[in-house]
Amino acid sequence: MASDTPPAAPLAVPDPAGPRPGEQTVLVLQGGGALGAYQAGAYEALAETGYSPQWLAGISIGAVNAALIAGNPPEKRLPALRSFWETASSSLMQQPILGGDAERRLLSQTAAWAGSLFGIPGFFRPRMPPPFAVWQGSKGALSYYDTAPLRASLEKLVDFDRLNNDGIRLSVGAVDLETGNFTYFDSHHTRIGPEHIMASGALPPGLPPVEIEGRLYWDGGIVSNTPLNYVLEYTGDRSDMCIFQVDLFSAKGPMPETIFDVAQREKEIRYSSRTRLNTDQFRQTQTMRRAARRLVQKLPPELRDDPDAVSLEYWSCNAAITIAHLINRRRPFDTDSKDYEFSRLSMEERWTAGRDDVRHGLQRKDWLERKKPEAGVAIFDLTRAES
Repeated sequence: MASDTPPAAPLAVPDPAGPRPGEQTVLVLQGGGALGAYQAGAYEALAETGYSPQWLAGISIGAVNAALIAGNPPEKRLPALRSFWETASSSLMQQPILGGDAERRLLSQTAAWAGSLFGIPGFFRPRMPPPFAVWQGSKGALSYYDTAPLRASLEKLVDFDRLNNDGIRLSVGAVDLETGNFTYFDSHHTRIGPEHIMASGALPPGLPPVEIEGRLYWDGGIVSNTPLNYVLEYTGDRSDMCIFQVDLFSAKGPMPETIFDVAQREKEIRYSSRTRLNTDQFRQTQTMRRAARRLVQKLPPELRDDPDAVSLEYWSCNAAITIAHLINRRRPFDTDSKDYEFSRLSMEERWTAGRDDVRHGLQRKDWLERKKPEAGVAIFDLTRAES
């Protein structure tokens, strides 16, 4: 990928500030369509530095990436990710001739248009006949594309028996089409199949709802595009956790200058899901939960059974949580179609950016010197500053 900043050197040995004894590694993956190649690159760098997730949580394309990781042994995870992303970008192989942002913007818009018209290999294809030419209420009337290719990709690249029995936890979010309720399909409670992953990524009106046990589900990003809160709700008495939150949309961005910039900026704000705000609020809550635990333990025995003390102990939590936040950055030539622009060039650039951002972040002094957070929560912003 062309860049003014050389890529960070690979870490030849496991990160000296890697997983702590008793610390669970959690990978949280936001939705974002074609931008998901960034997460694949981020996982590559995490894997080479010793971080093997025990829990993966994803929305939309994050759910697809999470399934590809959880449904394979360690040595096959990167090949599975690479196979999916190379297939998805296989029909859009154009390269720039002259260089410059104007040409890249044109190439990206052309790639997005081509994908919209002809579909994306291994992911979705246009419906024939189109939805407005079939009976109202029929399955084909509810989306412009058919996701049968995605099911085939998942069945080929994901070992669902392994996913459900290997001990790695997988949680993917979707929305009940009729009730509007947000639902998580969690391998600790439900046997996960291709349909659960597809439901998490069924973004209307492009992709069709997916039926699970008689209910129809849409993309979880409609309600919340990040599964971070779901993971944080399950701290309780669990082991300490190191959570890598890999976002594909940034809440921060420049002032729009054109109507096309407005569309891109609106999408970034909507799908960023305020993850920085959520982590700051969780830090305050977790600090109070740890204080409540200490307070209950100081109570004399005759007060331990008091209903208020019992409620306080139930709410309290003593887990130490480290959250490492990474965000995919907008490129100068990006447009509002960046999340459905699946060209090979952009895929490789995003993959490289995710890998280099993690390598760079894990070599930062504050990360290398991190310790178990005494206050209960430590938040690291591993996203590289924009030049």
